Amino acid sequence: MTTPLLEVDDLHVSFHTAAGVVEAVRGVSFSLGRERLGIVGESGSGKTMTGRSVLRLIRPPGRITAKAMRFDGQDLLTLPERRMRALRGSRIAMVMQDPKYSLNPVMKVGEQLTEGLRRRERVSRAEAKRRALAALEAVQIRDPERVFHAYPHELSGGMGQRVMIAMMLIPDPALLIADEPTSALDVTVQAEVLRILDGLVRERGMGLIFISHDLRLVSRFCDRVLVMYRGRVVEELDATGLDAARHPYTRGLLNCLPRIGGDRGPLPTLQRDAAWAE
Repeated sequence: MTTPLLEVDDLHVSFHTAAGVVEAVRGVSFSLGRERLGIVGESGSGKTMTGRSVLRLIRPPGRITAKAMRFDGQDLLTLPERRMRALRGSRIAMVMQDPKYSLNPVMKVGEQLTEGLRRRERVSRAEAKRRALAALEAVQIRDPERVFHAYPHELSGGMGQRVMIAMMLIPDPALLIADEPTSALDVTVQAEVLRILDGLVRERGMGLIFISHDLRLVSRFCDRVLVMYRGRVVEELDATGLDAARHPYTRGLLNCLPRIGGDRGPLPTLQRDAAWAE
């Protein structure tokens, strides 16, 4: 049996605040091979906190605990911070949700693409530029030289998102965590970004964690789906079987989606049950 690329067992993320302890993630467990795993749920369900925990990006007053969290055989919970910094970006990369808040507005795109590469691998400026241009071409940017010399505000939202993906792909990571990478994009650009991600997973053999609130999108794009509610995984199923979901929370989310040609009345609201959070 093939060893999973990532194993997470009983993950908890909590924040100690003046009002008490807030549990953002409560007992999440999953494994990931070289596949596309979708994590869905409404805002505040713990999706992003789960993704950031894999990179150990939760800072005080946040606290991460788990029975196990292993990446490619390495125990992420006990790795010294120096070795975690070596893993971040090079072996595990994360694409944040909105390029407007992730790209430095006063640095040109090329500087941002090559900065980490030159620090990590000590390559020449010319080699760093060559690899950055190749990464821009890989995400189907037609004029990579122009984009390389542009500032982020000179790019469209879809172009900025492609730059973010290119930045994460330069070191050729084994695992990519994409946190709602298409939420700020129109449908046409969204389809292009998904096609790029799909091709990269297939061609490079990466593992992909795709975080989203869009159930229909995840059902079309991913292989498996975890449905989260208030910090817990309430259901895990094959993406193609999402319509056959049994948990009332998942069913409620699906029922709230508008349908072309359906009833023109108000959309149904989600009737919550306190037992779902237990």
